[in-house]
Amino acid sequence: MDITRRRALQAAALLGVSGASAFLSGARPASAAPILESAYRAFVPELWNEPLRAPEHSESIIIGSGFGAAVAARRLTESGSSVTILERGSQWPLDARRQIFANDVAPDGRAFWRRGGLAPLTGLPMVPTDRFGGIFDVTEHGSIDVWRAAAVGGGSLVFTGVMIAPERRFFDSLFGSAVSYDEMDAVYYPRVRSALRLSPMPDDVYASVPFTHSRIWDAQARRAGYSPKRIDGIWNWDVVRAELSGAARPSATIGESNLGNSNGAKFDLTQNYLADAQRTTRAKIHARHEVTAVTRAADGRYVLEVDILDPTASVVESRTLTCDRLFLGAGSMGTSELLVAARDTGALPDLNEHVGQGWGTNGDAALVRGMTPEGNGIVQASPSASRIFDESGTPLTLENWYVPGSPIDLSLIGSLGMVLDPTRGEFVYDRAAGKTQLRWPEQGNTYVEEALRAVHDRIAHTSGIGTGFPLLRVPDVNASFTAHPLGGAVLGKATDGYGRVAGYDGLYVVDGALIPGSTGAVNPSLTIAALAERNIEEIISAGR
Repeated sequence: MDITRRRALQAAALLGVSGASAFLSGARPASAAPILESAYRAFVPELWNEPLRAPEHSESIIIGSGFGAAVAARRLTESGSSVTILERGSQWPLDARRQIFANDVAPDGRAFWRRGGLAPLTGLPMVPTDRFGGIFDVTEHGSIDVWRAAAVGGGSLVFTGVMIAPERRFFDSLFGSAVSYDEMDAVYYPRVRSALRLSPMPDDVYASVPFTHSRIWDAQARRAGYSPKRIDGIWNWDVVRAELSGAARPSATIGESNLGNSNGAKFDLTQNYLADAQRTTRAKIHARHEVTAVTRAADGRYVLEVDILDPTASVVESRTLTCDRLFLGAGSMGTSELLVAARDTGALPDLNEHVGQGWGTNGDAALVRGMTPEGNGIVQASPSASRIFDESGTPLTLENWYVPGSPIDLSLIGSLGMVLDPTRGEFVYDRAAGKTQLRWPEQGNTYVEEALRAVHDRIAHTSGIGTGFPLLRVPDVNASFTAHPLGGAVLGKATDGYGRVAGYDGLYVVDGALIPGSTGAVNPSLTIAALAERNIEEIISAGR
């Protein structure tokens, strides 16, 4: 028996004993933490490698490693600049046979960032876990939960893999004259599509058993008068085919996605933009480096307070780093939190009043139709096959999503909805708590719920099925979360037209914080990356 197989069996036994005990008792056993850490060491020993220490001073620092940050890193290094990339999460390996990440059905601490347990996406009861430095960060802000990543590769590890551009009319309504849709459509969207090898689901994959739910989803949409369209994804279809044939460990085909795909089925940023940046030898990625504050020294250098973390996301050391140029790519939440705190504590007092404004959820919601007469089978694969668009009322999109597998066939059909939603929140600095808070309207999710429910009910009615799953308290429309936080440092307001932060030379925003709360009823990752391509090209060309 090889060492990888032996480690996996040891870890499975440890997880099985402690996980079952915790689930039955409703609380984590006192001994769970050390037992599970041993299991994680067996599953993913690489997480305990010492992270590469960042230099005390860098020419350019990029905070974060998601879509915007990765694009900036690659283009800066290709232009000859040296780049230090600081990522709060761990560097997770890929392996065709090991289960590196947690599973969506029965997650453990590898799933969640600094929290002990979370109700899984199946709608099943709370799964208690130990607190660990997992890749999925869920934070609660009143009536909205925000989902984001904490790992090298950022959101590319935990998203659905869907990457599509918005229609011109919606793009223009959001960005106005600040960004040319013609330029994005002709140059930057195609550039990203090429780099990420985007493509729709092939017919042979679509026809396979794990995608039965996708075919049922399409059939139900057609009965309601819609014409489902195939959508581009970031998936490596050859790896998905290898799963289907037994040549690779099942991951995408058994409903793993939101917590990562261990075998590389998702062509995430660690396999393209970040890898390309590192190949230049001018980019260094420093995992488990969490930036907690930013200011500027009298000599013009940016000064960063940084916590060095262990694999559980506990602080083991604090450092001060400096750089000549600072690129904020920590996502809408991370970037906005840093900027608002810097302005309101006086660390960067010249940041303008638009910092912290214009935040939105992209109109996100999860939808479930119940007990389909066709039957889906126990397992639903995670890549999304198709989408429909509706503007009988508020413009919105429904995408074929998946309901993670369960011990019995619940015959549920899942969708991800996105509404062209005008609701916006703001970030404020809470001096008493010493941190930035997101303020979201108490009834801010109602608009999205009502718009999606009207369309969802119509589809269910024409197929003679119900919505939601009352037995497990799964709602028909769940808009209590967003997987697509956007805004907080909106382009052309908090920054100039290319992400240069107003009031400060050498300070840039390169991520979803630039986008005004919505990308027009489509997933935002393609627009975030394409906008980063556009902006960094101008910054490099202008030399500022």
